[in-house]
Amino acid sequence: MTQLTNQTDGQADGPLEEIAAGFSRPLPQGIAPEDLVDYYRRMITIRTIDERIWMMNRQGKVPIAASGQGHEAAQLGALLAAEKDGNCFHFPYYRDLSIKMGAGLTPTQVMLSFMGKEGDPYSNARQFPLQGADLAHNVIQTSNVVAAQLTHSVGYALGCKMQGDDQVIFVYFGDGASSQGETHEAMNFAGVHRLPVIFICENNGYAISVPQRMQMAIGDVANRAEGYGFPGIIVDGLDLLASYEACREAIPHARREGPVLLEMKLERLMPHTTDDDDSRYRPREEIEAVRERDPVVSFGNFMLEQGYLTEEQEEEIRAEARRAVNEATDFADAAQPPDASNLHENVYAP
Repeated sequence: MTQLTNQTDGQADGPLEEIAAGFSRPLPQGIAPEDLVDYYRRMITIRTIDERIWMMNRQGKVPIAASGQGHEAAQLGALLAAEKDGNCFHFPYYRDLSIKMGAGLTPTQVMLSFMGKEGDPYSNARQFPLQGADLAHNVIQTSNVVAAQLTHSVGYALGCKMQGDDQVIFVYFGDGASSQGETHEAMNFAGVHRLPVIFICENNGYAISVPQRMQMAIGDVANRAEGYGFPGIIVDGLDLLASYEACREAIPHARREGPVLLEMKLERLMPHTTDDDDSRYRPREEIEAVRERDPVVSFGNFMLEQGYLTEEQEEEIRAEARRAVNEATDFADAAQPPDASNLHENVYAP
């Protein structure tokens, strides 16, 4: 098994060069073509519903959303590794629709949450969309406070270690969150206590409208790991297979030796949220260039080129996704808002 090593110069050494470069042939360890077909199906459904949510916002039926377009490969690659392991827990953030939906939420549940209707599986429409807990799928995102999930995840990991549970904790955050104090506190504590945490920085280069060069004086977030005493690895977050392999290697390391920081380099294809206008701070040429790196398109091309899908099968997957999202949209649109009489249920008073 590859041993993870610290990365301090922005370049992986030894076997980790493969992780940073991504994989095309042969398939990574533990992966079969049918796994990729399954995950491509999930990816297409997630992209389809992400686009629909944005559309429904413009119709006034979804109050706010933070699109995950461009982040799908990193998130689904991590989820695939976690599923293959079988004993992992996830602390995502507000741009992690692929984690939540890939782990098991249905299109109907997602639309109910974003439209604020009765049956939202996270908070019954009492909080932001998909904000709360989904313990059935090993997912918690209790807050939209930037970087709060890092300290939550480390506390959970400490509890697992104290109880003798060998569960590995994945926590996801953006490059903007990496500049928050809670990130330092969480990584420092996890490093000191050698906790089983995989820190996944989804670095799209922007903290809302602030580019990375104005957030930090280093080029790679992964370099910060050395200061906490654990490995920091750069990964092509636009490549699902590279993301999977990096996480597959990180899981046993985290379980036996302690934390790992994976910096997933990727792109944000949409504005920060539905309330943002990214044309005010991103040149149009940049946005057009970013869209040429769409991970959904590149993964689909890979599947066709490798013969894992035919064009007819690929179109059927897209048609199935459209049907599922259309049905979910119609159901949620017709659903009722939550009953105001139970507003105070599950709210704790002193």
